[in-house]
Amino acid sequence: MALVPFDDRDGFIWWDGKMIPWRDAKLHVLSHGLHYASAVFEGERSYGGNIFKLDEHTDRLIQSGRILGFEIPFTHEQINQACIDVLKANNLTDAYLRPLAWRGSEQLAVSAQLTKIHLMVACWEWPNLFGADRMKGVRLGIADWRRPHPQTAPTAAKAAGLYMIGTMSKHQAEAEGFNDALMYTWDGFVGEVTGANIFFVIDGKLHTPLPDCFLDGITRKTVIGLAKARGIEVIERHIKPEEMALSKEAFVTGTAAEITPVRQIGDLHFEPTQITEMLKSDYEALVMMSPEEVKRRAA
Repeated sequence: MALVPFDDRDGFIWWDGKMIPWRDAKLHVLSHGLHYASAVFEGERSYGGNIFKLDEHTDRLIQSGRILGFEIPFTHEQINQACIDVLKANNLTDAYLRPLAWRGSEQLAVSAQLTKIHLMVACWEWPNLFGADRMKGVRLGIADWRRPHPQTAPTAAKAAGLYMIGTMSKHQAEAEGFNDALMYTWDGFVGEVTGANIFFVIDGKLHTPLPDCFLDGITRKTVIGLAKARGIEVIERHIKPEEMALSKEAFVTGTAAEITPVRQIGDLHFEPTQITEMLKSDYEALVMMSPEEVKRRAA
């Protein structure tokens, strides 16, 4: 499959309130967000024309900007509508969406109080992060980099700068023949994959790391709800690396990854069975429901 570069393709991008041709969405090289990572973003998916949990994603985008010290100059309703409009403009129903807010180029220094805050929303066709054969299970290496202490980085925000060590970790894992990397927390507990949360099945119960220094994913919270609805006990806790050996079944969750089984972590091997398959089936049914039905189920 030929790689289509992201700067040269047909389509439209919503940019600061206007729909512009994809190729015209260009950024000045002295934008503060590029130099100092003063940017926040979201990853969303549309299924059958409905953007799954759009309100939750928009809420998190706005809150992430506030954590970084800026207010996005569009309302919650305007951001929602921008996502809906860009999907329609690109004639897509099943797609991945990327809203991004960042500081502009009016100032270039650590302090940038006078920069304009920009917002764009793009979308494109993007199947599951791990490809069509993901049900075989992904293989995870162990990253050298760790998720930072919450007093050293804005770990509750979906902030661009936090993904630098994710990129480095995933590149290393791929060079070693893995699909992705598992990252430990700053204090040595199991954390998350570079762009997804992780779950382990131990004695019929679902164990997942406590998100106290990494993002509490929207898909993660959705899966916890689905598991509880099935009567599966969910335990959020600090998980020691050696405890992974107690599990024979593991999977990762995220907007891009959806629910994807894990086949290997380092030297440990796993196999998807009933719980992974059941939750995957429940999730796939949920995302195809109308937004109103999804909210009713969550109530």
